[in-house]
Amino acid sequence: MNTPTQRYTTTAIALHWLMAIGIVIAFGMGLTMTDMPGITPAKLRLYNWHKWVGVTLFAFAVLRALWRLTHTAPTLPASIPRWQRQIAELTHYALYVLIFSIPLSGYFYSLAAGFPVVYLGVLPLPVLIEKNAELKPLLHALHFWLNMGLAALVLAHVGAALKHHWIDRDDVLKRMLPWSS
Repeated sequence: MNTPTQRYTTTAIALHWLMAIGIVIAFGMGLTMTDMPGITPAKLRLYNWHKWVGVTLFAFAVLRALWRLTHTAPTLPASIPRWQRQIAELTHYALYVLIFSIPLSGYFYSLAAGFPVVYLGVLPLPVLIEKNAELKPLLHALHFWLNMGLAALVLAHVGAALKHHWIDRDDVLKRMLPWSS
């Protein structure tokens, strides 16, 4: 067992897990709402909730990025090979890109479809583009494929964390667990 590594800050841990839960919820809602036939009140409600979670995740992403820029992440154990460190770093950068680009692509897709976003039903977000029938399918595809990329990266991220915990038996996963000391 390697010597214990430094932990992430409580704020970083809280933002990580809030975003993880929010991403799972938004992804589940996205899959559910797109499979619902027709236009029903339940489907419209789910679309709104999905948008609200997306806006909230974008706000958390901003907070998380600001926190990360002002607080150094713990270093990885020296036992981790250089190539794994590089993959971890690239994966984290890609995750950050996706947690910003997915809510933005969904926002612009909604606008191109002619549906403004009103956060929590009370705060209208600016309409930055008008309804656009040509842009709508492109933004829909972009939003979909960015989400598929995020799903793949999240699975890789979770797989790597579990590998570190169960196979390598180092403290990489414990650094981000809220109940671990």
